[in-house]
Amino acid sequence: MENKFGPLLKEVRRSKQVSQRELAERVGVDFSYISKIENNRLAPPAADTIIKICEALEVPSEVLLAHAGKVSSEMKDAITASPAAVRFMNEIKTMKLTDDEWGKLSDNLKKLR
Repeated sequence: MENKFGPLLKEVRRSKQVSQRELAERVGVDFSYISKIENNRLAPPAADTIIKICEALEVPSEVLLAHAGKVSSEMKDAITASPAAVRFMNEIKTMKLTDDEWGKLSDNLKKLR
């Protein structure tokens, strides 16, 4: 499967009119690191770095995290702290939900509160 994270990062960065050097400075990495990620010469960074990138670009972290196949350490902690949450995630994993179905599930969960 082709890594789509790098091209998406490039697209988002350019849409925000931020140079690689400026983004690297904001995130605290070398600009060549950003270049290598955008050109798929490196795998997507760790979730915490992706979150810093999103903060620097002022975009929600969900999209970039999803394209990298990662979740934040905060999310991982929330899920793994509860056996019921782990069971729930294991059950829905087999369902192969679409984005629309995930949205509906989220809406229904909000109604429970």
